[in-house]
Amino acid sequence: MANRASPTPSSGDRNWDGETDLLIVGAGAAGMTAALVGALEGLRVVVCEKSDMVGGTTATSAGTVWIPGSHQSEAAGVPDSITAARNYLAGVLGDDASDERLSAYLASGPTVLDYLERRTSVVFVPPPIHPDYRDLPGAAIGGRALGVLPFDGRRLGNDFDRVRPPRREFMVLGGMMVGKNDIPALLEPFSSWGNFKHAFSLLARQARDRLTFKRGTRLTMGNALVARLLYDLRRLAVDIRYGTALKELVKAGDEIVGAVLTTPTGALALRAGKGILLATGGIGRSEELRERFLPENTRRYSLTCDTNTGDGILAGERVCGQIDSKLHSPALWMPSSVMKQLDGHLSVFPHIMLDRAKPGLLAVGSNGRRFVNEASSYHDFVQAMLRANGAPANVPSYLICDRSFISDFGIGLVHPGTRDLRRFVDAGYLFEGETIADLAAKIGADGETLSQTMERYNGYAETGIDEEFGRGTSELNRFNGDPTNKPNPCLRKIGPGPYYAVAVWPSDLASSVGLHTDSRARVLQSNGELLKGLYATGADAASIFKGTYPGPGTMIGPAMVFAWRAAMDAAGVLDNYATPTD
Repeated sequence: MANRASPTPSSGDRNWDGETDLLIVGAGAAGMTAALVGALEGLRVVVCEKSDMVGGTTATSAGTVWIPGSHQSEAAGVPDSITAARNYLAGVLGDDASDERLSAYLASGPTVLDYLERRTSVVFVPPPIHPDYRDLPGAAIGGRALGVLPFDGRRLGNDFDRVRPPRREFMVLGGMMVGKNDIPALLEPFSSWGNFKHAFSLLARQARDRLTFKRGTRLTMGNALVARLLYDLRRLAVDIRYGTALKELVKAGDEIVGAVLTTPTGALALRAGKGILLATGGIGRSEELRERFLPENTRRYSLTCDTNTGDGILAGERVCGQIDSKLHSPALWMPSSVMKQLDGHLSVFPHIMLDRAKPGLLAVGSNGRRFVNEASSYHDFVQAMLRANGAPANVPSYLICDRSFISDFGIGLVHPGTRDLRRFVDAGYLFEGETIADLAAKIGADGETLSQTMERYNGYAETGIDEEFGRGTSELNRFNGDPTNKPNPCLRKIGPGPYYAVAVWPSDLASSVGLHTDSRARVLQSNGELLKGLYATGADAASIFKGTYPGPGTMIGPAMVFAWRAAMDAAGVLDNYATPTD
């Protein structure tokens, strides 16, 4: 791809409206981490956020970080080693595992966790089981993926409204966050005393919250991470400027010295003495970048923040920063179903793990044939979907189940136990057929082919062995399946009717394509030379995993680690934490 750099303003005769040490563009996990670390290291920091809320896509995510070899994991009784992680990544990446940025990431990750735990409220702990996404030597069952501790949003006071809420499809009862472990208690509150107490405490807390706040303040996952970062930035009085978007970077000679930003009151020119960090969230909704880098049949839906329009990548390219697109995949994918709600809101629901791995569901293309292990990771599911359905006309694919499956597990936007499915059928979200042939006609598949697919699947359910795709054989499959279902937690017979199908489309969770950076998060030019004064982190930087998705948290983990490295480099103290690649 040719570099599309264009002339940028010189700073020689510019009148600056202000000056800071470190200017950060974007207030997601990467930008907020860099701001926090920069402030702790004595830098004057200004954070410019395009929207009126912090968090970006991180706020709607699970908030997990994938960081091998931490003392937190050892202390929790699920120790992990960097050596094992290297072995695993060699299997995932092959020759790409030699990237110096990867070595820096693995070396710095545990240090970053300790730094944040010691000096901030941002504390991560590993769940006992949270498997890597590939079944390869060195893969971890637990200890490598860590989640942030929950946070009480009331501690933010009025700034609680600055935390971008989760996707509304994942909240209930007027904005209450629900985690995986909350679901059994809420579905069956009277099945045990423990379930009743837990459900009652959740509902009582939500009722109290709604007297004062727009939504529930019991924050978990990505919302908790964002809230903790904002809490610490407030504590350190870091300058966060909302409604402030990047217009252009200012170059003096071969160095980036400042930026022009747009604000509600006009243009703002800020000089940055120690550097500018781009953390605007990657390709996002940018039509130009989506057309340039994403396959045509994946551009329709995105799970990225709706205010993210590729500003960082495009600005970096205009000042001769190189975009790295030589990756296994240009984005990280999620199969998503789509439904227009009565109020006009378009729900794009990511099928993460609540239905695809459960026993009694299969996925087919429009040809009526299975193409994937349905319980594989969301990224690998879509990768298989794109390989199997090369023509745009064969996207979407379909998740198929019977009525009892919906009762037990739900499917997409249809919650478990939902009795009346009519509104989902009428909205075109659920396809319904009394027989397999009826359902096949609804989704445009051949009835005989789909019947044969179903018959083979039901045979595998009887034996517990998926002879085509090995469903239920990996730790990830079993973790997301139903442990009470024997002999395979991911397989049970489908039938009798009625039968249902939901269409799923490729949607990008985050981009892998981004600016080429070095091990200190400094942006590189096409000739390999540094673009002085410019850093990029998060999805604005090209994936260190080359567009693969090794495990949970392999977007936010690198985003935070390289944000730390960038801020420490800008402060001139990164060498105190030297790694072999430095």
